[in-house]
Amino acid sequence: MSSYDGGKVNRPHSRRRVLALIGSALLAAPALTACAPLYGTTRSGARLKDVMSGLKVTEIPGRVGQRVRNELIFSSTGGGGQAAALYRLDISVREGVSDTLVNRTGEIQSQLYNLDAQFKLIRLVDNQVVLKGRSVGRAAFDRFNPIFSNIRARIDAENRAARVVADGIRTRLAAFLSSTA
Repeated sequence: MSSYDGGKVNRPHSRRRVLALIGSALLAAPALTACAPLYGTTRSGARLKDVMSGLKVTEIPGRVGQRVRNELIFSSTGGGGQAAALYRLDISVREGVSDTLVNRTGEIQSQLYNLDAQFKLIRLVDNQVVLKGRSVGRAAFDRFNPIFSNIRARIDAENRAARVVADGIRTRLAAFLSSTA
């Protein structure tokens, strides 16, 4: 028979299993401490936050491009003023919409907004491209009968995709700058 023990579940652990867990934790510890913190100091000793605030993001055409730019500027400066520019970030975006759900009559019920961004990080001291990359964002949205609902759903999808693209670029830049700047 079993007895009630106050809601506690008694599970016998073998000594070997506990030692194996402790051993794997001890083996993983040096690997984790060897990683440089992403938002700490850079190789030169400067704070990554200060290096990122010296990032000049060039104009990107279109509403969604401006949204990506604004997200990057805010995330690199924290809403404060920008420092003296050390790097320039050039970004080009390509937008598209694809149909994902079409009923038998041919009416589109759902779409996918696609945003692809190519970026180049240029060091201003010597105008050399130090990092190239690509970031993509996808956001689904439904189609409705009222036209305003369709427009609002698409704008929301564009904003979500722009945020994903900006976060991807920011993370890549932070990883690069933390190890080289």
